[in-house]
Amino acid sequence: MTLDRDLQSIQEVRNLVASAKKAEQELSTFTQEKLDAICQAIADACMKHGERLAKMAAQETGFGRWEDKVLKNKLGSQITWDYVKDMKTVGLLREDKEKGIMEIGVPMGVVAALIPSTNPTSTTMYKSIISIKAGNSIVISPHPGAKNSILETYKVIKEAAEAAGAPEGTVNCVSLTTVQATDTLLKHPDVSIILATGGEAMVKAAYSSGNPALGVGPGNGPSYIERTADIPAAVRRIMASKTFDNGTICASEQSIVTEKEIADKVEAELKNQGGYFLTDQQSEQLSSFLLRANGTMNPKVVGKTAENIAAMAGITIPYGTKLLISRQYAANVNKKNPYSREKLCPIIAFYVVDGWEEACDLSIRILKNEGAGHTMTLHTQNKDVVREFALKKPISRILVNTPGALGGVGATTGIAPALTLGCGAVGGSATSDNVTPMNLINIRRVAYGLCEMEDLRGETVTECADACCEVKEDLSEADIEAITKAVIAKLRAKSN
Repeated sequence: MTLDRDLQSIQEVRNLVASAKKAEQELSTFTQEKLDAICQAIADACMKHGERLAKMAAQETGFGRWEDKVLKNKLGSQITWDYVKDMKTVGLLREDKEKGIMEIGVPMGVVAALIPSTNPTSTTMYKSIISIKAGNSIVISPHPGAKNSILETYKVIKEAAEAAGAPEGTVNCVSLTTVQATDTLLKHPDVSIILATGGEAMVKAAYSSGNPALGVGPGNGPSYIERTADIPAAVRRIMASKTFDNGTICASEQSIVTEKEIADKVEAELKNQGGYFLTDQQSEQLSSFLLRANGTMNPKVVGKTAENIAAMAGITIPYGTKLLISRQYAANVNKKNPYSREKLCPIIAFYVVDGWEEACDLSIRILKNEGAGHTMTLHTQNKDVVREFALKKPISRILVNTPGALGGVGATTGIAPALTLGCGAVGGSATSDNVTPMNLINIRRVAYGLCEMEDLRGETVTECADACCEVKEDLSEADIEAITKAVIAKLRAKSN
């Protein structure tokens, strides 16, 4: 029976890709205006059903808060659309007559979109909009743990897209979720590009599929509170970020790094705003619960509240605690310590250093341990410190005086709204961008010749205007004699 389901799932993927391939051939002829009308309809429909879908996702996965998922759905639909709607993605993008260059936007074709369980409905919305905006069709591959809410989101998007003029097969979704189905999708020769958002294993599978892929690595962003920071505001932003949807956005802060000079004030403010500092014994007890024997993080803590996690770990904490905080030391940053790794829940490490130089070095160590290329946040009024961090950190996003979770995805900052955050080469990703429709097109360039090969070699091509180069149909003896004398004179001049 299992074998039959595997075979059925493989055949389903093949059928979906064939349908998407047919649709994208028609989509590739659409004007920008027609594609934009489809995307607008999708964004409107997603906003209309945003709350319902948010509640479905929270109930199905058990992750986060449905109220926060409503905002995520807005980010994945209306906020994304508002940012990309004026982008020119197909047809003539740019023309430079002086340089003889034309650039034409060309859709890639079929997008394979892997959807995570942490942000299921919002990521489905976001990837559908940016794919169709670029003239591509899309095949959605749901995480099994969020399949029902993703399928329901797909139905909303498909109905809106086709009602607005999209050909059938523009939006597709796998319903038989198996390992074989995912593998077939990733390796299908008609898939043009893979958008991989999920765990490290899934991203590595995408990059090793043989098809082009844009994947993202884990986030493990430190948050540095520097001595010039507005401490109450910094703590408020970190608390809001780390508890937003119970910490399921990978750009959320994973550790706080602060200076000895202000450490007592930061600690007091964290306690005042609902943070609880674990005792050494509690930290060790929670650590054992967080990290499984195989070296991976316990999935039971993902998207849960601080109180839920404490109860599961057998730890007693004050009622109303919003964030669990563990005091840590630079010497303990390693893969076997869960506090120096990505934690998609309201748990954060707390480090104290002497100054910004030590904070800079520690942040690099944390990021290299896990999270290289992703995101970190700074809370400071010192622009020189921001510059030093920007020049040295192995990351793609430095967020200043803003919550990491919403700043990284472009909700509270001016960077592109996105739920696929590239980590660059240092993080094993093909891009460091917040992925937009511009990452899902090819650019065809038309270039007129501006010079000849002789010009590149420094040679000069001249036209002879004297008698020796004149061509006549009937040469008299006098003409021949004149040409001969001219040639001899030139040869003598060269020899002299």
